[in-house]
Amino acid sequence: MDVRKIAHLSRLELSDDEAARYQEQVGQILKYVEQLRKIDVTGIEATAHASPIFDRVREDDISGDRLSREAALANAPSVAQGQFRMPKVVD
Repeated sequence: MDVRKIAHLSRLELSDDEAARYQEQVGQILKYVEQLRKIDVTGIEATAHASPIFDRVREDDISGDRLSREAALANAPSVAQGQFRMPKVVD
């Protein structure tokens, strides 16, 4: 794999030292990928996560001490109609 060609396609400028260093690193990465390809994974189910549990969330619990609207808005820099007022970020 030619690092100079990849750099050109990516519109990156590389010094000779950088090109040599990256060429070596890409070679090492490709050797490692080749090692991974040799591993027998037949019978192993493909997964996207290490744990089979997804989106574990707790139940909403509104018991206990709750913050009143007035207390929540007390330190807000700007309030309008009983809500936090935020600056416009999109034109």
